[in-house]
Amino acid sequence: MYNYCTLFDSNYLTRGLAMYESLKQHSESFHLYIFAFDDRSFKLLNKMKLEHVTVISLSDFEDEELLKVKDERSAGEYCWTCTPSTIKYCIEKYNLESCTYLDADLYFFNNPSVLIEEMENNSVLITEHRYTPEYDQSSTSGIYCVQFMTFKNDENGMKVLNWWRDACNEWCFARHEDGKFGDQKYLDDWTTRFEGVHKLQNLGGGVAPWNVQQYDLTDINFKLIFYHFHNYKILEDEKIECGTYKLDKNDIDILYKLYTKHLENITKDLKSIDTINDYNGIVKKQPFYWKTPLRNLKRYIKGTYNVFRKKELLGE
Repeated sequence: MYNYCTLFDSNYLTRGLAMYESLKQHSESFHLYIFAFDDRSFKLLNKMKLEHVTVISLSDFEDEELLKVKDERSAGEYCWTCTPSTIKYCIEKYNLESCTYLDADLYFFNNPSVLIEEMENNSVLITEHRYTPEYDQSSTSGIYCVQFMTFKNDENGMKVLNWWRDACNEWCFARHEDGKFGDQKYLDDWTTRFEGVHKLQNLGGGVAPWNVQQYDLTDINFKLIFYHFHNYKILEDEKIECGTYKLDKNDIDILYKLYTKHLENITKDLKSIDTINDYNGIVKKQPFYWKTPLRNLKRYIKGTYNVFRKKELLGE
């Protein structure tokens, strides 16, 4: 049995459900603990009665330490702050041997158990960004990405997890300060600071917009485990933005068209059980600003203007 946890609110509901359904499609034995970060998502997820899932409300999860810092952090910063606490909660509450944290905007193409098994006798698994050189943000955003992390319920694993939780409770903001950034820069020195920390070697895990340029997704010898749909935005005017990194036609056809269709199907299913229309955190159209066309032109020239009509991605 592989235990996973994730967190999201109703703005990320379709993405979180797509992650779950892709995990279910490719995993034989798993359980997913979903931390519902608002009442609407909690009620909807419970109504759906998902297999292999435990839904946890904020009121059941939050402790005094988290509540003490909640008001001084943005919604995004608070999610980052809570990440190590969700893993710790699952391990301790349900007496798990290990727990793997998943970002809600991951999508699985094969069983991720192969990534966890790579740990062998180690206690913690972390994933590098593996930036394409022109996008290298290691010095600011961190060498590693929180997207997929495993902690074992042993001495080394819990030592790292408790250290990370304490650090995030003390400071976790969306700014660069004294070598810190959010929950992520803390990971930079873990392989030397702690014992039993393993750096993922399988290149099929951790594929993301900032490194997909390095891989040929049509190569039958490359086994994609998961893709991170970072900065995928559903816009108000029936358009989709697929991030700000260079993507080629294969990336769009193999990854983004599939993902968009899956989100659309989930949206239709949700509309049958809920009357509120937005399950996607739709980005509202911004008032005209004179620099915006210039920025878009610059992105277009660089090949990073990844805005498509939704119908185009849906094949309509």
